[in-house]
Amino acid sequence: MMDELAQYNQERWDALAEAQIIFSQPWLHLDRDSARKVLVEQQGVTTAVLNQIAGKEVLCLASGGGQQSAAFGLLGARVTVFDLSETQLQRDREAAAHYGLTMRLIQGDMRDLSIFTANSFDFIWQPYSINFVPDPRPVFREVARIIRPGGLYRLQFANPFVQAIEEEDWDGNGYPLNQPYVDGAEIIYADTAWTLRREDGSSVKVEGPHEFRHALSVILTELAARGFVLQGLWEDSDRTPPDPEAAPGTWEHFIAVAPPFLVLRAAYQPG
Repeated sequence: MMDELAQYNQERWDALAEAQIIFSQPWLHLDRDSARKVLVEQQGVTTAVLNQIAGKEVLCLASGGGQQSAAFGLLGARVTVFDLSETQLQRDREAAAHYGLTMRLIQGDMRDLSIFTANSFDFIWQPYSINFVPDPRPVFREVARIIRPGGLYRLQFANPFVQAIEEEDWDGNGYPLNQPYVDGAEIIYADTAWTLRREDGSSVKVEGPHEFRHALSVILTELAARGFVLQGLWEDSDRTPPDPEAAPGTWEHFIAVAPPFLVLRAAYQPG
Protein backbone atom coordinates (compact mmCIF):
# COMPACT_ATOMS: atom_id res chain seq x y z
CA MET A 1 0.00 0.00 0.00
CA MET A 2 1.61 3.25 -1.15
CA ASP A 3 1.40 6.36 1.00
CA GLU A 4 0.30 9.79 -0.19
CA LEU A 5 3.83 10.82 -1.24
CA ALA A 6 4.35 7.70 -3.34
CA GLN A 7 0.95 8.07 -4.99
CA TYR A 8 1.67 11.70 -5.88
CA ASN A 9 5.14 10.97 -7.25
CA GLN A 10 3.81 8.00 -9.17
CA GLU A 11 1.27 10.23 -10.90
CA ARG A 12 3.94 12.80 -11.67
CA TRP A 13 6.33 10.24 -13.14
CA ASP A 14 3.59 8.69 -15.23
CA ALA A 15 2.88 12.16 -16.63
CA LEU A 16 6.58 12.88 -17.25
CA ALA A 17 7.02 9.53 -19.01
CA GLU A 18 3.96 10.10 -21.16
CA ALA A 19 5.44 13.48 -22.13
CA GLN A 20 8.58 11.64 -23.30
CA ILE A 21 11.06 12.99 -20.77
CA ILE A 22 14.62 12.02 -21.75
CA PHE A 23 14.68 9.38 -19.00
CA SER A 24 11.68 7.66 -20.59
CA GLN A 25 13.07 7.21 -24.08
CA PRO A 26 14.18 3.57 -24.47
CA TRP A 27 17.64 2.90 -25.87
CA LEU A 28 16.77 0.95 -29.01
CA HIS A 29 20.01 1.34 -30.98
CA LEU A 30 22.48 -0.53 -28.77
CA ASP A 31 24.79 -3.44 -29.38
CA ARG A 32 27.12 -5.04 -26.84
CA ASP A 33 29.91 -2.51 -27.43
CA SER A 34 27.69 0.56 -27.25
CA ALA A 35 25.87 -0.87 -24.21
CA ARG A 36 29.18 -1.18 -22.40
CA LYS A 37 30.23 2.32 -23.47
CA VAL A 38 27.04 4.06 -22.37
CA LEU A 39 27.14 2.48 -18.90
CA VAL A 40 30.78 3.43 -18.34
CA GLU A 41 30.10 7.00 -19.50
CA GLN A 42 27.48 7.43 -16.79
CA GLN A 43 30.07 7.13 -14.00
CA GLY A 44 30.36 4.56 -11.27
CA VAL A 45 30.76 1.50 -13.49
CA THR A 46 34.06 0.40 -14.97
CA THR A 47 34.88 -1.87 -17.86
CA ALA A 48 36.31 -4.34 -15.35
CA VAL A 49 32.96 -4.49 -13.55
CA LEU A 50 31.07 -5.01 -16.79
CA ASN A 51 33.44 -7.76 -17.88
CA GLN A 52 32.06 -9.78 -14.95
CA ILE A 53 28.37 -8.85 -15.32
CA ALA A 54 27.22 -11.72 -17.56
CA GLY A 55 25.02 -14.12 -15.61
CA LYS A 56 24.87 -11.79 -12.58
CA GLU A 57 21.64 -10.63 -10.95
CA VAL A 58 21.24 -6.88 -11.60
CA LEU A 59 18.53 -4.71 -10.05
CA CYS A 60 17.73 -1.42 -11.77
CA LEU A 61 16.20 0.27 -8.71
CA ALA A 62 13.76 3.10 -9.42
CA SER A 63 15.32 2.93 -12.86
CA GLY A 64 12.52 2.35 -15.34
CA GLY A 65 12.59 3.83 -18.81
CA GLY A 66 14.07 1.08 -20.97
CA GLN A 67 17.63 2.39 -20.81
CA GLN A 68 20.11 0.83 -18.37
CA SER A 69 17.99 -2.32 -18.20
CA ALA A 70 18.52 -2.87 -21.92
CA ALA A 71 22.27 -2.21 -21.67
CA PHE A 72 22.76 -4.67 -18.82
CA GLY A 73 20.60 -7.23 -20.58
CA LEU A 74 22.67 -7.01 -23.76
CA LEU A 75 25.77 -7.69 -21.66
CA GLY A 76 24.27 -10.92 -20.40
CA ALA A 77 23.01 -9.87 -16.97
CA ARG A 78 19.81 -11.22 -15.45
CA VAL A 79 17.87 -7.94 -15.09
CA THR A 80 15.12 -6.92 -12.68
CA VAL A 81 13.58 -3.44 -12.91
CA PHE A 82 11.73 -2.00 -9.90
CA ASP A 83 10.02 1.34 -10.44
CA LEU A 84 7.18 3.44 -9.06
CA SER A 85 5.76 4.29 -12.49
CA GLU A 86 3.94 1.74 -14.61
CA THR A 87 4.54 3.98 -17.63
CA GLN A 88 8.28 3.83 -17.01
CA LEU A 89 8.11 0.04 -16.75
CA GLN A 90 6.27 -0.06 -20.07
CA ARG A 91 9.37 1.48 -21.66
CA ASP A 92 11.40 -1.44 -20.29
CA ARG A 93 8.88 -3.86 -21.83
CA GLU A 94 9.38 -2.11 -25.16
CA ALA A 95 13.17 -2.36 -24.89
CA ALA A 96 13.03 -6.01 -23.84
CA ALA A 97 10.77 -6.89 -26.78
CA HIS A 98 13.00 -4.95 -29.19
CA TYR A 99 16.13 -6.88 -28.17
CA GLY A 100 14.46 -10.19 -27.39
CA LEU A 101 15.49 -9.95 -23.74
CA THR A 102 13.82 -11.39 -20.67
CA MET A 103 13.41 -9.00 -17.74
CA ARG A 104 11.52 -9.10 -14.48
CA LEU A 105 9.51 -5.87 -14.11
CA ILE A 106 7.98 -4.91 -10.75
CA GLN A 107 6.06 -1.80 -9.74
CA GLY A 108 6.52 -0.49 -6.21
CA ASP A 109 7.95 2.01 -3.73
CA MET A 110 11.74 1.85 -3.31
CA ARG A 111 11.28 2.08 0.48
CA ASP A 112 9.63 -1.35 0.50
CA LEU A 113 11.58 -4.08 -1.29
CA SER A 114 10.02 -6.90 0.71
CA ILE A 115 9.08 -8.66 -2.53
CA PHE A 116 12.77 -9.64 -2.81
CA THR A 117 14.44 -12.24 -0.63
CA ALA A 118 17.71 -11.52 1.15
CA ASN A 119 20.95 -11.73 -0.84
CA SER A 120 19.18 -11.57 -4.21
CA PHE A 121 21.40 -9.25 -6.25
CA ASP A 122 25.02 -8.88 -7.29
CA PHE A 123 24.70 -5.33 -8.59
CA ILE A 124 22.17 -2.60 -7.80
CA TRP A 125 22.00 0.41 -10.12
CA GLN A 126 20.04 3.36 -8.74
CA PRO A 127 19.95 6.52 -10.87
CA TYR A 128 18.61 9.85 -9.63
CA SER A 129 15.66 8.77 -7.49
CA ILE A 130 16.67 8.66 -3.80
CA ASN A 131 15.83 12.38 -3.54
CA PHE A 132 12.15 11.65 -4.22
CA VAL A 133 11.81 10.31 -0.65
CA PRO A 134 12.43 12.40 2.48
CA ASP A 135 14.61 9.82 4.24
CA PRO A 136 17.09 7.53 2.45
CA ARG A 137 17.54 5.21 5.44
CA PRO A 138 14.65 2.82 4.65
CA VAL A 139 15.99 2.44 1.12
CA PHE A 140 19.55 1.75 2.30
CA ARG A 141 18.25 -0.75 4.85
CA GLU A 142 16.44 -2.64 2.11
CA VAL A 143 19.37 -2.45 -0.31
CA ALA A 144 21.68 -3.90 2.36
CA ARG A 145 19.23 -6.75 2.90
CA ILE A 146 18.80 -7.76 -0.74
CA ILE A 147 22.36 -7.29 -2.01
CA ARG A 148 24.83 -10.15 -1.77
CA PRO A 149 28.11 -9.86 0.16
CA GLY A 150 30.65 -8.44 -2.25
CA GLY A 151 27.89 -6.92 -4.37
CA LEU A 152 28.11 -3.40 -5.77
CA TYR A 153 25.68 -0.50 -5.26
CA ARG A 154 25.82 2.40 -7.70
CA LEU A 155 23.85 5.43 -6.47
CA GLN A 156 23.25 8.81 -8.08
CA PHE A 157 21.86 11.62 -5.93
CA ALA A 158 21.54 15.38 -5.85
CA ASN A 159 24.59 17.39 -4.85
CA PRO A 160 23.12 18.66 -1.58
CA PHE A 161 25.27 21.78 -1.53
CA VAL A 162 23.74 23.21 -4.70
CA GLN A 163 20.32 21.53 -4.74
CA ALA A 164 17.44 23.98 -5.32
CA ILE A 165 19.64 26.32 -7.32
CA GLU A 166 18.64 26.63 -10.98
CA GLU A 167 20.15 28.20 -14.06
CA GLU A 168 17.53 30.97 -13.89
CA ASP A 169 19.06 32.08 -10.55
CA TRP A 170 22.03 33.74 -12.29
CA ASP A 171 22.28 37.23 -10.77
CA GLY A 172 25.02 38.67 -12.94
CA ASN A 173 27.84 37.38 -10.74
CA GLY A 174 26.95 33.82 -9.86
CA TYR A 175 24.30 31.37 -8.68
CA PRO A 176 23.65 32.28 -5.03
CA LEU A 177 22.68 29.75 -2.37
CA ASN A 178 19.15 30.53 -1.27
CA GLN A 179 17.82 27.70 0.94
CA PRO A 180 19.04 26.30 4.28
CA TYR A 181 21.16 23.15 4.24
CA VAL A 182 18.69 20.93 6.12
CA ASP A 183 18.66 17.17 5.74
CA GLY A 184 15.25 15.83 4.77
CA ALA A 185 13.83 19.24 3.87
CA GLU A 186 11.60 19.42 0.83
CA ILE A 187 13.12 21.44 -1.98
CA ILE A 188 11.04 24.46 -2.88
CA TYR A 189 11.39 25.64 -6.46
CA ALA A 190 10.06 28.90 -7.83
CA ASP A 191 8.58 26.87 -10.67
CA THR A 192 7.66 23.32 -9.69
CA ALA A 193 7.06 22.24 -13.29
CA TRP A 194 9.77 20.48 -15.29
CA THR A 195 10.48 21.94 -18.72
CA LEU A 196 10.81 19.20 -21.34
CA ARG A 197 12.49 20.22 -24.58
CA ARG A 198 11.41 18.47 -27.75
CA GLU A 199 13.42 17.63 -30.85
CA ASP A 200 11.66 20.33 -32.86
CA GLY A 201 12.86 22.99 -30.41
CA SER A 202 9.55 23.43 -28.65
CA SER A 203 9.05 22.76 -24.95
CA VAL A 204 6.32 21.62 -22.62
CA LYS A 205 5.95 22.02 -18.86
CA VAL A 206 4.92 19.09 -16.67
CA GLU A 207 4.46 19.29 -12.91
CA GLY A 208 7.34 17.50 -11.22
CA PRO A 209 7.50 15.11 -8.23
CA HIS A 210 8.31 16.12 -4.68
CA GLU A 211 12.07 16.24 -4.01
CA PHE A 212 14.07 16.33 -0.78
CA ARG A 213 17.61 17.24 0.27
CA HIS A 214 19.87 14.55 1.73
CA ALA A 215 23.02 15.75 3.48
CA LEU A 216 26.22 14.17 2.20
CA SER A 217 27.05 13.14 5.77
CA VAL A 218 23.78 11.20 6.01
CA ILE A 219 24.29 9.41 2.68
CA LEU A 220 27.85 8.31 3.46
CA THR A 221 27.43 7.58 7.17
CA GLU A 222 24.26 5.52 6.71
CA LEU A 223 25.81 3.43 3.94
CA ALA A 224 28.94 2.83 6.02
CA ALA A 225 26.85 1.84 9.02
CA ARG A 226 25.12 -0.83 6.94
CA GLY A 227 28.33 -2.43 5.72
CA PHE A 228 29.03 -0.58 2.48
CA VAL A 229 32.61 0.37 1.64
CA LEU A 230 33.03 3.36 -0.65
CA GLN A 231 34.95 2.60 -3.85
CA GLY A 232 34.50 5.93 -5.62
CA LEU A 233 32.66 9.26 -5.62
CA TRP A 234 32.20 11.37 -8.73
CA GLU A 235 30.66 14.70 -9.69
CA ASP A 236 28.09 14.19 -12.42
CA SER A 237 26.13 16.35 -14.84
CA ASP A 238 23.91 13.48 -16.07
CA ARG A 239 24.84 13.26 -19.75
CA THR A 240 24.99 17.02 -20.42
CA PRO A 241 28.54 18.32 -21.05
CA PRO A 242 29.31 21.36 -18.88
CA ASP A 243 30.54 24.37 -20.84
CA PRO A 244 32.25 27.21 -18.90
CA GLU A 245 32.09 29.33 -22.07
CA ALA A 246 28.32 28.96 -22.40
CA ALA A 247 26.13 31.99 -21.75
CA PRO A 248 25.53 32.56 -18.01
CA GLY A 249 22.04 31.54 -17.04
CA THR A 250 22.02 28.48 -19.30
CA TRP A 251 22.00 24.90 -18.04
CA GLU A 252 25.35 24.18 -19.69
CA HIS A 253 26.99 27.09 -17.85
CA PHE A 254 25.26 26.38 -14.55
CA ILE A 255 26.51 22.77 -14.36
CA ALA A 256 30.03 23.96 -15.17
CA VAL A 257 29.88 26.09 -12.02
CA ALA A 258 27.85 23.78 -9.76
CA PRO A 259 27.79 20.02 -10.53
CA PRO A 260 24.15 19.11 -9.82
CA PHE A 261 24.61 15.40 -9.07
CA LEU A 262 26.97 13.04 -7.31
CA VAL A 263 27.53 9.35 -8.05
CA LEU A 264 29.03 6.79 -5.70
CA ARG A 265 29.90 3.14 -5.99
CA ALA A 266 30.11 1.05 -2.84
CA ALA A 267 30.80 -2.63 -2.18
CA TYR A 268 28.72 -4.47 0.38
CA GLN A 269 31.12 -5.99 2.91
CA PRO A 270 29.13 -6.77 6.07
CA GLY A 271 31.21 -7.25 9.18
